Amino acid sequence: MNMKSKKSKINISNVFISNAIENRGDLIPILADGDEDELRSIEVPGVLPILPLRNTVLFPGVVMPISVGRQKSLQLVKEAYAGDKLIGTVAQKEGQIEDPNPEDLFQVGTMAEILKILEMPDGSTSVIIQGKRRFRMHGIVETQPFMRATVHALNDISPETALPDFQAIIESLKDLALKIVKFSSNVPPEAQFAVKNIENPTFLVNFICNNTDLNAIEKQELLEFDDLRDRSTKLLSYLVREVQMIELKKDIQLKVKVDMDQQQREYLLHQQIKTIQDELGGSPSEQESDELKIRSKEMKWGAAMQILFEKEVGKLGRMNPAAGEYSVQVGYLETLLELPWNVYTLDNFDLRNAKKILDQDHFGLESVKDRILEHLSVLKLKGDMKAPILCLYGPPGVGKTSLGKSVAKSLGRKFVRMSLGGLHDESEIRGHRKTYIGAMPGRILQNLKKAGSANPVFILDEIDKVSSDFHGDPASALLEVLDPEQNTEFHDNYIDLDFDLSRVMFMATANTLSTIHPALRDRMELIDISGYLMEEKVEIAKRHLIARQLENHGLTKNSITFTKEALVKVIENYTRESGVRELDKQLAKVVRRVARKIAFDEDYDKKITPAGIREYLGVPKYSKDIYEGNSYAGVVTGLAWTSVGGEILYVETSLSQGKSKFTITGNLGEVMKESATIALEYLKAHCGLLGLKPEVFEKWDVHMHVPEGAIPKDGPSAGITMATSLASAFTQRKVKKNLAMTGEITLRGKVLPVGGIKEKILAAKRAGLKEIILSSENKKDLEEIREDYIKGLTFHFVDNVSDVFEIALTKEKIDHPILIQ
Repeated sequence: MNMKSKKSKINISNVFISNAIENRGDLIPILADGDEDELRSIEVPGVLPILPLRNTVLFPGVVMPISVGRQKSLQLVKEAYAGDKLIGTVAQKEGQIEDPNPEDLFQVGTMAEILKILEMPDGSTSVIIQGKRRFRMHGIVETQPFMRATVHALNDISPETALPDFQAIIESLKDLALKIVKFSSNVPPEAQFAVKNIENPTFLVNFICNNTDLNAIEKQELLEFDDLRDRSTKLLSYLVREVQMIELKKDIQLKVKVDMDQQQREYLLHQQIKTIQDELGGSPSEQESDELKIRSKEMKWGAAMQILFEKEVGKLGRMNPAAGEYSVQVGYLETLLELPWNVYTLDNFDLRNAKKILDQDHFGLESVKDRILEHLSVLKLKGDMKAPILCLYGPPGVGKTSLGKSVAKSLGRKFVRMSLGGLHDESEIRGHRKTYIGAMPGRILQNLKKAGSANPVFILDEIDKVSSDFHGDPASALLEVLDPEQNTEFHDNYIDLDFDLSRVMFMATANTLSTIHPALRDRMELIDISGYLMEEKVEIAKRHLIARQLENHGLTKNSITFTKEALVKVIENYTRESGVRELDKQLAKVVRRVARKIAFDEDYDKKITPAGIREYLGVPKYSKDIYEGNSYAGVVTGLAWTSVGGEILYVETSLSQGKSKFTITGNLGEVMKESATIALEYLKAHCGLLGLKPEVFEKWDVHMHVPEGAIPKDGPSAGITMATSLASAFTQRKVKKNLAMTGEITLRGKVLPVGGIKEKILAAKRAGLKEIILSSENKKDLEEIREDYIKGLTFHFVDNVSDVFEIALTKEKIDHPILIQ
C-alpha cells in the first residue's frame, strides 16, 4: 500500500504495524492513507453500531489494533466487516465493566473502518481499525445483539498553519514526543520515525494523542476538543508532565547505577587486595584476629568468658575491614583484653608498717588513722572487702585524698583517684553502649584498666559534688558501685558483661554531707576530718611542707630554716583555713623568693624569722582574733565554727530609752535571729534572777549587733552568748575577763550542745582567752583533743542559762553605767 507524497498528505510510506501481524505478509499503515480534507468529507451514517473500548481512545486518522473478546463485540465486528465495515468506537468510563450500559460510555467517540480481522494462534481475535471522523451519540436505538446509537458528525476547527504561535506549539509537540519515544518503553520505536515524517498538524496531534502514555480519561478529554489549537495546547501540558517524570526516573536510575558501580568497584578491589595479601602470607584482619585469640589464652578469665570472647572474634572475622563496625569491634575486644580480669596484687598485712606509714605521711588525725587501721585489721582477719565504704569528709586541704595514697602504700596496692566534681552523666560511671560512635567504658573500668589490678585503693574524690540532669543521675549509678552486696556483678554498658568490684577498696572524700544522695550516704561510714590545730599545722610544716618545697625549688635542707614563731606568723596572718593547702602555697612563695636571691648571688638570712616573713610575704592578709577586754556592758565573746576553722565573735547590746523596740543587725540568718528573740524572752520571763523589774523592758529599746556585718552568720550556737550580752546590758555589770562561751538555749533556759567544739576551743586559745563555757553534753568532745593543746584553759560545763549568768557576770558594774529603772 503506497502513500501519496503531496504536501497536504502524510509523507510516510514504510511505517507499518509490523508487530500486530506476524508472518502474514500484510502491510497496514499506522496513519490514514489520504489527506485531512478527505477525512472531513467522509459521511457519518445516522445510526452506527457502537463498539465499547476499554482503557483506550481512538483518534481520527490513526490506525490501531484492538483485541476483541466479548461475544457481543465479536458479533458486531463480523457483521460490520461483512457490510460497510463502519463502526462507532466509544471509550468506557470504567474499564473493568464487562458488559457496559449506555450510561457507562462517554458521549463523544470516533467512527472507524475495519481494515482487517485477524484470528491469532492462541484463539483470540484482533481487529485493525482506522479512525475516520469524530461523532457524538444522541440516543441508543437498540442494545441487542449489540448496541446501536444515533449519532451526528463533529467537525475539527483547524487554525491557520502559518500562525507563528500555532507553529511553535506543533514544533514543541514534535520535540517532546520524540524525547518521550526515545526514553519511554511504552511507546513503539516506529513512532519516532512517524513523528518525524508527519507534516499535517491534525494528523500529528491525533497520532501523538493516540500513542502517548495517558490514561483513557485524559485521552477522552483531548478527543472532545473541537478546536485543534485547544487540543494541541492541552496535549502539550500532558507531554511536559510526562517528560519531567521520565527525566526524574532517569536521574534516579543514574544515581542508583553510580552507587552500584562504586560498590562493585570497591568489591573487586577488596577481592584483589585479599588475593595479593593471601599470596604474601595472609591478610592483616586475619592476623589481627589470630593475635587477639592468642592474647585471650593468657587471660585469667573463666571458660565461659573465653567462649564468649572467641564468639566476638568470630564476628570480627565476618566483617569488612573497611567498614566502620570493624574498628568498633576491634576496640571492644581490645578493651576486654586490657581489663584486669581476676588480676590482684598481693596485700601486705603488716599493720605495724601500715601505722608507721600513716604516721609518717600525716601528722595528727589520730581518730581517722585509728579507724583506717581497724578497717585494715578486719580485712586481714576476714579476707574479703564486704565492709562499709569509708567516706572522709571535712574542709579542703586537710589530707583526705593523701590518706588514700598512704593506705595504698601501706597495703602494697595500686592507687586510683577518680574525681567526681561536676559529674552529671550516668554514662561516665556505667559507660556507653558500644553501638554509639565514640563509645567507651565507664570511668570505673577505665581506671581499673589503667591500674592493671582488680583490687586497687580507689578514691572517689569530691563525691559531694556529683550533680544530675537529663542525662541521668550518676549518684544512683554509684549505689551499685559502693554496695558490697551488689558490686560483685557491676554491669558496664560498654562491655555488656559483669565485672567483680568486690575486692576494690573504695574510699570517698567530701567537703560536706548535705549534698550527698541520702541512699549513697547510707552506704558509707562517715569519718569527720575537722581540721588541724595551730600546733599540728606547725608540725606538718616542719615535717612535710618545708622539705617538699625545698626539693621542688632545688634548695638543700641547709639553705634556709624556719623558726616556730615564723611559721605561727604565716599561719595566723597569711592563711585562714582548716587544712594546710594555703600554708603550703605561702611557704612556696617564701622559698621562691629565697631561691631568687641565691640565683642572683644576693645575701640573705638563712634563718626565717617573723620579720623575714613580712619581708617575703608583705603586709599580713589577716589579723589574729584578739580579746578586747570587758570594759563595756553588753559585750560578750562567743565562739563560732567556719569552713576554715574556728573563730571568736562578739555580741554587742546597747540600750536607749524608747518603747521596747528590739533591733538585730550584723547579717544574721533566721536561726540566729530566733536565738536572739529566745534570749530576750527568757530574760523578760526570769528578770527576777538579775534583780530587774518587768516594766524595765517596756521603757528601753534594745539593739543587738554582731560585728563584721559583711559576713553572713547563722546557727544556734550563740544563744547563751546573746543571753549574757542582754543580761550585761540591762544590769550594766561587767562580763568576766578572758571568758568565751558557746551553746544553744531554749525558752526554758536549758543549754544544749553544739558542734565544732574542737575548732572553737582552738580559736579561743589563739585569742588568748582562758575560760570557756560549754554545755555539759559537750564534755565528751574534749576527749578527742590532745591535752597539751588545751593546756591552760579552764572549762565550765553548764545545764541552764542561770548557771551561765552566775559564771559570766561579775558583781562589778562598768564605769559610768546607765541608770536602768
